[in-house]
Amino acid sequence: MVPVALHLVGWAGAVAVLGLWWADTSSVVGPAGWLTGAGRITGLLAGYSCVVVVVLMARIPWLDRTIGSDRLARRHASAGRYALSLLLAHVLLIVWGYALTDGTGLLDETTTLVLHYPDMLKATAASLLLLLTAFVSARSARRRLSYETWHFLHLTTYAAVFLSFGHQLADGADFVGDRSAQLLWYAMYLTAAALALWFRFLTPLRAARRHRLRVAEVRREGPGVVSVYVTGRRLEALAARPGQFLRWRFLTPGLWWTANPYSLSAPADPRFLRITVKALGAHSAALARLEPGTRVWAEGPYGALTAERTRAGRTLLLAGGIGITPLLALFASLPGDPVLIYWARTPADLVLRRELDGIALARGARVHYSVDRPEGHALALTAPCLTALVPDLGRRDVYVCGPPGMTEAALSALRAAGVPRRRIHQEDFAL
Repeated sequence: MVPVALHLVGWAGAVAVLGLWWADTSSVVGPAGWLTGAGRITGLLAGYSCVVVVVLMARIPWLDRTIGSDRLARRHASAGRYALSLLLAHVLLIVWGYALTDGTGLLDETTTLVLHYPDMLKATAASLLLLLTAFVSARSARRRLSYETWHFLHLTTYAAVFLSFGHQLADGADFVGDRSAQLLWYAMYLTAAALALWFRFLTPLRAARRHRLRVAEVRREGPGVVSVYVTGRRLEALAARPGQFLRWRFLTPGLWWTANPYSLSAPADPRFLRITVKALGAHSAALARLEPGTRVWAEGPYGALTAERTRAGRTLLLAGGIGITPLLALFASLPGDPVLIYWARTPADLVLRRELDGIALARGARVHYSVDRPEGHALALTAPCLTALVPDLGRRDVYVCGPPGMTEAALSALRAAGVPRRRIHQEDFAL
């Protein structure tokens, strides 16, 4: 229901924004009028879409817990594509419409608009920044960038929205001389700015002062895998649930400038928090060299891959590689008789196996391991294999976490086994 309500609110806002153009337009005459009118409409919708983009990634806890970080990120990306498309259409239509009105060429009209209209230089800079954000967000480009670099460049969206705001009020025909429309636009942008400022910046600062997190221990768990234990004050006030993640900023040279997402690999304890990380990049590899006492800032908790999603009373957890980390915390805390199936390349890659065996023994739960080597110990990730291991599969909620290839295979197998989509839960907390 919440995703549907979110869509309805978003489209209702778009309709309300179009009302500004409707109320301010008496008639549209000729090609120049139609082009300019279309340019005004796309401009209004582009400005509104920028607000939606900011709000969707303001990390509002209620939205994050009910919808999930990955779904919010996908909606944010979709809104960003709409915003960019509307912006490009706005620029083309306005320049074309004004050029017909003035009887000039497109290049001359562009030069006049950029150099002689109020706040247009800032608006041009904003457009270029949004194009940069779109470029680095493209899948082909993102694969070539580290998470840290992509995240830093993505923050230029805030600068673009700030730079574009003055132009909208100074040059927008729907705002010039209309105090009510201006106040509405100010209220919309200030609300979005306040949400982003509070939840993305001030809340983490407040949490850092409140909890005083520090690294207590770094423990090797396997080839290239370490667990980082973090202690602090009033950890129970974080209210972190099994399956959730936080964005961790370690205040040490080389790491302090970026906050990376790592899930909790154990249920939150009043004495410590634990993350288990595999060296897959420069940031994750550097965690093995953390010194006890290093100060930590943690944003969150985030994510909706929690026990609250369970409806069936029975669960199956499918983990691949380091994707075991959030599922281990769930395996230790989900009610009923959870079943865990864990795929890895070799026995040495079965991270935290002793702990998993201990949980299974203490709870009377089942855990199955699958490794590619040595041969003869691999479990096929197919519907017949899953059904053979878990005969009541169709009556269980299923949690999935692992690398993309494993996740895609798991989803296909579950659908083939007849598991309803509403009972399949996954979340990519790196989005």
